[in-house]
Amino acid sequence: MTDARQGLTYADAGVDIDAGNTLVERIKPAARATERPGTMSGLGGFGALFDLRAAGYTDPVLVAATDGVGTKLRLAIETGRLSTVGVDLVAMCVNDLVCQGAEPLFFLDYFATGRLVAEEAAQVIEGIAAGCAASGCALIGGETAEMPGMYRTGDFDLAGFAVGAMERGGALPAEVREGDVLLGLASNGVHSNGYSLVRRVVERAELRWDDAAPFDGASLGEALLVPTRLYVLPVLAAIRAGGIHALAHVTGGGLTENLPRVLPDGLGATIDLSAWTPPPVFGWLAEAGGVAQGEMLKTFNCGIGMVVVCAPDRAEALEAVLAGEGERVTRIGAITAGGGIRYVGDPNW
Repeated sequence: MTDARQGLTYADAGVDIDAGNTLVERIKPAARATERPGTMSGLGGFGALFDLRAAGYTDPVLVAATDGVGTKLRLAIETGRLSTVGVDLVAMCVNDLVCQGAEPLFFLDYFATGRLVAEEAAQVIEGIAAGCAASGCALIGGETAEMPGMYRTGDFDLAGFAVGAMERGGALPAEVREGDVLLGLASNGVHSNGYSLVRRVVERAELRWDDAAPFDGASLGEALLVPTRLYVLPVLAAIRAGGIHALAHVTGGGLTENLPRVLPDGLGATIDLSAWTPPPVFGWLAEAGGVAQGEMLKTFNCGIGMVVVCAPDRAEALEAVLAGEGERVTRIGAITAGGGIRYVGDPNW
């Protein structure tokens, strides 16, 4: 007796290979726009090649970083604003790389979803390409995984992987000393950390994503999706200028947790909270959520997205270099004897 039922296909199981092929063709121009010296192959191969010698390195040390964008992704999905989280993804990886003294060279992404919608995925990946282009690194590959049953309808997840290089002997941190100056590079908002708390504050305030932001002229969703700033090119220019001893990307854990990561045993820092004025979103979060100062400082960047630790006699010159590259630079404190971070002054939120 024969089974008259129609045979199953991969599409019947929820995986659309044609949609994946459509996506690859859509994003190829965006990926090509990120090509840089050292790029050897485009999308579509089983692996991607990169030539370190062609990139200008003679005795390179490779540096790798991986990250995601946390629950900021939930906000992007719920608002349908998908074009900027790709920039966030790149920033979270390459801003970390440059803290080691490395130049980001290439990037790979992982996009996973229950059902692939090519147009939505393309918006995300084109944002990734834009972030790569703005950081001087090439988008040379990635993976798009369609996995029915693993994600709720409309959901997806992102991960990013960046590889950079520096010449041997150029690693940071190096020679951090008591008396070194702390230069703070301004953030433009929450960046990509603390969104689980942000979402709780929004819930407590009984606001919706399309309501007007209490701290901005845009909708709340739009204001909170401003992408993480890319500090790579200005910071690389400052490294080349000389005098930088360490760099700290202010991500989850805020200033309280991230600056100590680059300090030797026996050294700490004093930070003057009155030295800068954070974006208004931080004042709103503190007030609407009843978030204490200590909690703010170990959850959010609070207006400082990157800290430069530099020699005192190089501080003025480095301020000029960074300002010339478009950064808003503030002297926020100094390295001190004794461990831990000591805050002085009242914050301007």
